[in-house]
Amino acid sequence: MAPGPVPQDPGRDEDPRPVPPCPDWMDDPAYLAVRAADADPGDLDLYDDPEDAPLPDVDPEELIAAADQITADQARLAAVTARLGLTAAMASDAAAVSGRRGPGMPGSAESFPGVYASRASGFATGKPLDVAPGSLTLGQFLEEAAGADDRYPGASDDEMAGAVAGWDRVEAYVSSRKHAAVAEFIRRRPAQGCVLQGPAQMPAGFDEFAVRELGAVLGETRGIAEDILSLSYALEVSLPGTKAAFRSGVVSQRKAMVLCEATALLDPAEARAAEAMVLGRAGALTPPGLRAAITAAVMRVAPGKAKKRREHAAKKTRVERWAEGSGNAGLAGRELPPAQVLAADQRVTAWAKELRKAGLEGGIDALRARAYLDILLGMDSRPLGSRPDGTPGGTAQDPGDGGRYCPSRPGGGSASSRPGDPGEPWVPAPGGPLAGVIPPGFTGHVNLTVPAATVLNLADRPGELGGIGPVDPDLARDLAEAAARNPRSKWCVTVTDQDGHAVGHGCARPVKRRKPGGHDPPGGAAFTFSPDDQPGPPGGYGTWRFTAGQQDFLIEIGPLPAGDCDHRHEARGHDPGVTLRHLTEVRNATCTGPGCRRPASRCDFEHNIPYEAGGRTCWCNGGPKCRHCHRMKQDPRWRAEQLPGGQVRWTAPSGRQHVTEPTRYPI
Repeated sequence: MAPGPVPQDPGRDEDPRPVPPCPDWMDDPAYLAVRAADADPGDLDLYDDPEDAPLPDVDPEELIAAADQITADQARLAAVTARLGLTAAMASDAAAVSGRRGPGMPGSAESFPGVYASRASGFATGKPLDVAPGSLTLGQFLEEAAGADDRYPGASDDEMAGAVAGWDRVEAYVSSRKHAAVAEFIRRRPAQGCVLQGPAQMPAGFDEFAVRELGAVLGETRGIAEDILSLSYALEVSLPGTKAAFRSGVVSQRKAMVLCEATALLDPAEARAAEAMVLGRAGALTPPGLRAAITAAVMRVAPGKAKKRREHAAKKTRVERWAEGSGNAGLAGRELPPAQVLAADQRVTAWAKELRKAGLEGGIDALRARAYLDILLGMDSRPLGSRPDGTPGGTAQDPGDGGRYCPSRPGGGSASSRPGDPGEPWVPAPGGPLAGVIPPGFTGHVNLTVPAATVLNLADRPGELGGIGPVDPDLARDLAEAAARNPRSKWCVTVTDQDGHAVGHGCARPVKRRKPGGHDPPGGAAFTFSPDDQPGPPGGYGTWRFTAGQQDFLIEIGPLPAGDCDHRHEARGHDPGVTLRHLTEVRNATCTGPGCRRPASRCDFEHNIPYEAGGRTCWCNGGPKCRHCHRMKQDPRWRAEQLPGGQVRWTAPSGRQHVTEPTRYPI
């Protein structure tokens, strides 16, 4: 990627053309309403030029002072546009916003002709200062717009949001300059025997005591100082695109650190290749979203190194405890196997739900914390007498039945009850040595997304494990083989476009059951994927035969509309049904709220146009929203519009718009 500044997202709807001539706004309804509300200005025919008539009850000296101020502001904006390096079109627009703004001009909400613009007007949506890169000059404009008391006099909500974003870019700019200074510090503290080399003239390593020296200068811990040195080094040697985006304010220090940490195991050429895959959308992604994207990119660029890093880090598996700032404490396991983490997490959730059914008070987070300790300590926190069999709760010494129970069965079952009955969700009881063993396959519902080329050993591309994130190709294959050994596994195939967006989908139906007493071939379960003679759905991608271990399936892959909807999946009532909900969760694997990453399986199916107002229960009018974003969409100050292809355009109370896109799958 070129080291120049990364351009802002051009996806705006506003018209960037300059203000129309004055006569055009004379007919504007808003202007006429303002004029109608004003006092009678007298007989305008008494003046040679009615448009040049003085306003009533206004001191001429005040008019002259206001005109001088406008002229000064225009000159000031013209000077700063030159310093900021803005284009001629932007400079023209900058001059316009310093004086009078007519209706219809971008960012001119709540303003009318003849009303003097605020000093924050240049930060309205799409205005020169709103798109200007971070710099000290931009900070000067922000300081002036803030006023002496930081109250931003006269600024609209849109301009206020632009000012917040402007300060964020200035903050990134200043931080990038600090890291550039640290890079020069590294050049002056090379490791023993290292010389300055490469285009960046950086040593291969820095002095062993450089961390302590920098920490003393900044008053920081050794760990923080080491992070600053690592990021400064990477920006100079491996991540030039990130350095430019950091300097211009497109990415913050936190996001730059995410890119640095993820690419630390790569050589400079590989790091730049992975960087190029995500940098164009790094500004719009949240740090967790960016971490998932760059992790997947690293796995694509260097799958072997990603596997080695996972295996190396697994040797550092540990349980950590620490004191919380509140006076409480924390306990967590680190560098654990992903599949077992999911199984353990779901076990915690299952027991938390049992505690809630037993009447224990608290939100799900508090109940999960209680369940976590129950399982670790062999305790049972259900209130006395609330157990299904009527016995008191167990303790670390007396863990109750110490086995498994089925909450849906009268009496709860016992250690002698046999799991596996259809439709019964077996949950391991907490406490006791037997309950401490996670049953094989106790993973509930987990989405594992693996490229077909990976599972068929045709390529090494990363997969994605729901609730965990990207997984390297070898682990993805291992998880797929484990799923193939479970006859209850459900298999689906999603076809994506060049950007990873879903355009086709089909779920498997078995045509051959597992052979009694059969075994997988040496080396694990075998997978095949080949076209079948049967035709697929109209407009789809055909019918395919899929083999997973000792089971054969047929998969009919139908189309997912990217533009106009044909309503083939529309449901008759309010409930979307299993198929429609599944397909919308394929298109949007997470909540469609701005910046929200809650899994779609834990979200509501939300109608964009309410069903009660005539909205369809269809692919084109619904998608996943978590309860919080669902409530936000229903707030009259917010507006959400579902666009063709699954994009959702959110309009905030300030008038600023944010567009969320469908899920990008590994390709």
